[in-house]
Amino acid sequence: MAIIKVGVYRKWLEPAPYDIDGTPIPKKLWPKKRRHNWIVRWVGSDNKKYGKVFKTKKESDRYAMGMQNKVCQGNADKPNKITLHVFRIEHEKIIQGQVSYGTYQEHKRSLELFEKFIGGSIELSKISPRNAEAFVADRLASKKVSVATVNKYVVNLRAIFNRAIDPRGYIAEGKNPFTKIKLRKITDKPKRYVNITEYCKLVDSTDSLWWKTFLSVAYSSGLRLNEILHLTCNDIDFENQRLRVSAKKGKDKIINWEPKSRKNRVVPISDEAIKFLVNLQVDIPDGHPYIFISPQRLEQITHRIKNGKWNERSEVINNIGRDFNVVRNKAAVKKCTIHDLRRSAITNWAQKLPFQVVHKLAGHSNIKTTIDYYLSVRPEDFDSASKVVNEMLELMRL
Repeated sequence: MAIIKVGVYRKWLEPAPYDIDGTPIPKKLWPKKRRHNWIVRWVGSDNKKYGKVFKTKKESDRYAMGMQNKVCQGNADKPNKITLHVFRIEHEKIIQGQVSYGTYQEHKRSLELFEKFIGGSIELSKISPRNAEAFVADRLASKKVSVATVNKYVVNLRAIFNRAIDPRGYIAEGKNPFTKIKLRKITDKPKRYVNITEYCKLVDSTDSLWWKTFLSVAYSSGLRLNEILHLTCNDIDFENQRLRVSAKKGKDKIINWEPKSRKNRVVPISDEAIKFLVNLQVDIPDGHPYIFISPQRLEQITHRIKNGKWNERSEVINNIGRDFNVVRNKAAVKKCTIHDLRRSAITNWAQKLPFQVVHKLAGHSNIKTTIDYYLSVRPEDFDSASKVVNEMLELMRL
């Protein structure tokens, strides 16, 4: 039986006393003038009332606290029985369509690996932190995946088992086996900053107007790759030099798509990017909505959508990373990625704008993401830091 509500009350042992005039004393004086014990009362999930009497307040409070913990932890009712295998199949069906395709695939992969390791016949409520630790140790020992990937498995499985607690009721509150599994520390990779000289080399090295426009938009707007590729002609504000990132509903010639943050936003772009966009738009056929997706590619994508062979992880432009490397090699710019252009744009903004503004322009749900993963230290920042110390030393030695 589950406990729904717990309370501590006085249990009076005698009628209300009277004063010398024969008048009942006020209620506010009862605790001092009227003998009493203490009673802990609670209501069960069967809607019946229960109670237990104690002589002292301390005893009753201690007992009530134990009962209240049962309410908070959900220990009173046994969870519904289900095996890991059945839960995995159910979970895949339930979350499909509720989360992004990427999250769905990560949950699916993590649960499949965990089931393969521990066995699908085990009851979900009997999976312990020891099982979780053993799984993590096995993944790390296999050396087939990185520590970062193992950390991702832990995060995914922690979220999955939280869903098993609430709303599904398969595990008692506080019994998630992955809750106390700590993520392994990993050394941060150096963040690649593309400086303005390198950017100019990239743009100047190619004769393709498409690539010139793409590079200038990426470096000045800080947009993600898919946010750039899904831009339509209607998303460009030429007068104010801004781009609108907005969700697209699949209809006519538009591909169904949502930004990663699930939020629409507006970002600024440079004069150069606007000029390139104007020139590129001239070559776009009438009625074609997209800036960077060609009519031929759009037709291929539409065909795949009709045949059920398209998802949000499918490449909008095939081999764009490979083609970017061709441009980069020709420009003689050291190794970087398209995403480094976004990171560099955000770093450039951070030199002049407040962090909360940079965070909004970047489209991150958490400002910590902006600070931890996107702000690069530029070469000139090292020089500036050195100057601070040098100037302090000079003042001391005057």
